[in-house]
Amino acid sequence: MKNSKRVVVIPDGFADLPIAALGGRTPMQAAKTPTLDRWAPRAAQGRSHNVPPQLSPGSDVATLALLGYDPLTTYTGRAPLEAAAQGIELGPDDWAFRCNMVCLDDDVMKDFTAGHISTEDATEILADVQRAVAERWNEIAPELGGTVEFRPGVSYRNLAIFRPEPGRPFPFDSTTRTFAPHDYSDRSVSDVYPQGAGSAAVCALMAECKALLKNQKTNLQRVARGELPATDCWLWGQGKRPTLKSFADEYQWGPGAMITAVDLLRGIARNLGWDVVAVPGATGYVDTDYAGKGTYAAQALDEYDIVVVHIEAPDEMGHEGSYEKKIYSLEQIDEQTLPPILDKLQTFDDWRLLISPDHPTPVSTKTHSRGYVPWAIVGSDVEGDGFSTYDETTGAQSSRFYPQGQNLMKHFLRGDLQ
Repeated sequence: MKNSKRVVVIPDGFADLPIAALGGRTPMQAAKTPTLDRWAPRAAQGRSHNVPPQLSPGSDVATLALLGYDPLTTYTGRAPLEAAAQGIELGPDDWAFRCNMVCLDDDVMKDFTAGHISTEDATEILADVQRAVAERWNEIAPELGGTVEFRPGVSYRNLAIFRPEPGRPFPFDSTTRTFAPHDYSDRSVSDVYPQGAGSAAVCALMAECKALLKNQKTNLQRVARGELPATDCWLWGQGKRPTLKSFADEYQWGPGAMITAVDLLRGIARNLGWDVVAVPGATGYVDTDYAGKGTYAAQALDEYDIVVVHIEAPDEMGHEGSYEKKIYSLEQIDEQTLPPILDKLQTFDDWRLLISPDHPTPVSTKTHSRGYVPWAIVGSDVEGDGFSTYDETTGAQSSRFYPQGQNLMKHFLRGDLQ
């Protein structure tokens, strides 16, 4: 395997719907992508469906499928994956929740990022919340017991870890429902607070946080600077510790590495037994270092046999409803991320590159969708389909499709493409 190399490029939320302002084209079709256009005729193209109907269309579920794991048997929740990224150990009865810093206005989700709050501000706010909640935890949620720990992550993406008392497990179960805040941009959230088993205690905790944040000093400073405050700690994406078979054991391929600015993907990588390669300037937003990701991925191929490059920017622009910025992010990926990877791959005897979004994030809806996504594979032994472009239309025109997206990986690694 020493000279067999594989790269997966995941432009998160890349796929979209036709937009009237773009003449009925999608952002993929409107973007200037000379690198992709040059390689498209040599690519095997198709489409896959990465989100089972029983699960929500998030990057957690979709990325597991894209990397070759059946979400119906491996997915336990988003937050536990992010906990792994931070090196947070979960006991067998612990529960992790994602804790978003959000800005609500009369129960309308004004901004699910609290104005893309800085990591420094979010950390200061959570430290105050932790101190206050710890003092009153038994009053806030007497039915739970145990402890709750607020753990800062990156920007608005943070965690709450619930650890039970011995012999007194938490009441959360499969009926416990929470809702992703990015699905409710500019919409009322009055009907989507936590529901089901254990939800009363979670709602009580969220209410306590809301009261604390109203006069929290960092928030007051943000308002004075003309920035949005973090009005609420929105809890969602709960789950217990996952058990995933390592990628090397599952596919006899490795070692592997992940390049990403997002804790979720770092956590998935850790669970798969991969290393995480840090790229200075990688932000998880439209201002990320696209060239750095490409350069570091190319260098990583000297050490790793599979490298996954995740770029969050297209997804964030979909959530913001900005097709202009989404197009910009696609063009930067094409111009800066892909060329150094492709140049390096061609120095090896056996190589393949897969580019695929995990799920669509249409700018018209500002949220994730569970629809098909187009993929393209180029490589030393890949026979191209002759399409002049790579986009949603060419993916749909191909006869290759994977209704269960997890089945694509084994064919990408070493087999014939269906």
